[in-house]
Amino acid sequence: MRDTRVLKPLLLALGLAACATSAGAADFDLLVTNGTVYDGHGGDPVAADIAVKGDRIVAIGKDLGTAERTIDADGLAVAPGFVNMLSWANVSLLEDGRSQSDIRQGVTLEVMGEGWTMGPLNEAMKAEERAEQADITFDITWTTLGEYLQHLEDKGVSTNVASFVGATTVRIHEIGHEDRAPTPEELERMRGLVRAAMEEGALGVGTSLIYAPAFYADTDELIALSEVAAEYGGRYISHMRSEGAQFLEAVDELITIAREAGIGAEIYHLKAAGVENWPKMDQAIARVEAARAEGLDITADMYTYTAGATGLNAAMPPWVQEGGFEAWAERLQDPAVRERLRAEITTPSDEWENLYLAAGGPENLILAAFRNPELKPLAGKSLAEVAAERGTSPVDTMMDLVVEDGSRVGTIYFIMSEDNIRKKIALPWMAFGSDAESSAPEGKFLLSATHPRAYGNFARLLGKYVRDEQVIPLEEAIRRLTSFPAANLKIRERGALEVGHYADIVVFNPATIQDHATFSNALQYATGVRDVIVNGEPVLLDGEHTGATPGRFVKGPGYKGD
Repeated sequence: MRDTRVLKPLLLALGLAACATSAGAADFDLLVTNGTVYDGHGGDPVAADIAVKGDRIVAIGKDLGTAERTIDADGLAVAPGFVNMLSWANVSLLEDGRSQSDIRQGVTLEVMGEGWTMGPLNEAMKAEERAEQADITFDITWTTLGEYLQHLEDKGVSTNVASFVGATTVRIHEIGHEDRAPTPEELERMRGLVRAAMEEGALGVGTSLIYAPAFYADTDELIALSEVAAEYGGRYISHMRSEGAQFLEAVDELITIAREAGIGAEIYHLKAAGVENWPKMDQAIARVEAARAEGLDITADMYTYTAGATGLNAAMPPWVQEGGFEAWAERLQDPAVRERLRAEITTPSDEWENLYLAAGGPENLILAAFRNPELKPLAGKSLAEVAAERGTSPVDTMMDLVVEDGSRVGTIYFIMSEDNIRKKIALPWMAFGSDAESSAPEGKFLLSATHPRAYGNFARLLGKYVRDEQVIPLEEAIRRLTSFPAANLKIRERGALEVGHYADIVVFNPATIQDHATFSNALQYATGVRDVIVNGEPVLLDGEHTGATPGRFVKGPGYKGD
């Protein structure tokens, strides 16, 4: 049965378009004609044309008039631009603003902020960031998060950009990498940094609690920061403290933060990591749905793969990482520390998140990204293979690689269940994020391997899980890629095809959209997205990037600027 409620905005637009046509207003910058229009609200699609003038949709209907450019979408789906709820394009966009791997999947908004963000920074943090740069190097000409996002817009990016402010970043700004609670004065300064970020346009507060020094923050500290974001209508979003042994307790903590701070909350990349934890997914879903029934605004996002990607730091306890990378690397060269780590890394524990054990063994860890040119040939090999080549144990090999590479070493961990992937996609409160950079198979991006989610996450959803396996209908998938995350973020005038909205539009073929990236060869573009328009300007036409960079800094609900 057709849901007339979700069609109201489109029907209103059709009426407005008819009035505009009868009044003789027929000159547009762009027309998308003959397409099957999915407005983003989840209702039935309709046959309609879309007229764009400047950066806005100005009419939706038929026989709208003439335009300087016409895109014929006959036989294709026309949808709002997709929202990448977990983007790590922070650095990749500085190198190449075209955002190719995401644009070619229909993404028009990159949402950053998983714990660490590109501001606010102090001079010590800037120095640390410069020292840790790898394949991509850049000047740090900004200090605050808002200045960074504006820098991207000014430099030129093809996608729109937005960000949460990282709780890790705020903590390091005031406490450094120490394992301790903030003093009352430090906590108040941290709250002040969140307040300033919200007024600059941050979307809320983001955390990544399995990693040092984020791990050192207790629940009360997170509530205190979230209370400030809540004052501005912001959201709390979290890579929770555990996705394994303490998975359910971590869900409870997120719900507690939401309740106590009076804030909406989202779980980053909801997952149950490790075979023994896979059955917990049903309980986690039940806890979220109970909280939602209580009236709390709890949502989640995910990527569409059974492997995650992070660093070897996620395979070592937080205590060894206290003080930052140099202190960590120094400890890894201490025989007594190494002996302790051999025992702790190979022993199950509820005290910290151990992805080495969650993966089930070194053969399920793929080494992906190195800084040291001498180690780059190891990219794509499993930890088991490299350990065998070196004649050292897998745990010793991990410790040695961190020291030799001068980095946490980018690593892919196979930790999830395919059945749980389908179960999560079916949830009406689930959005989607790549948890990856947005790059291109060229230049500096060829120097390191990556996870296929960087090139295939959204196309994989629409191809494998929507078209082929029919886990959810296409109109529902589009809702969860567009109006649903936009509403959660309180972003105005984006996320739906409506008159007056910004013209972020995707034209794609539901019958052919497909991911091609694999774990052995991730740098392969998805296909099936033909045209992408951002703020009224074509960025992708006939499957090729136009070179246009019309992306903007999209501000959150607390923005206090002009």
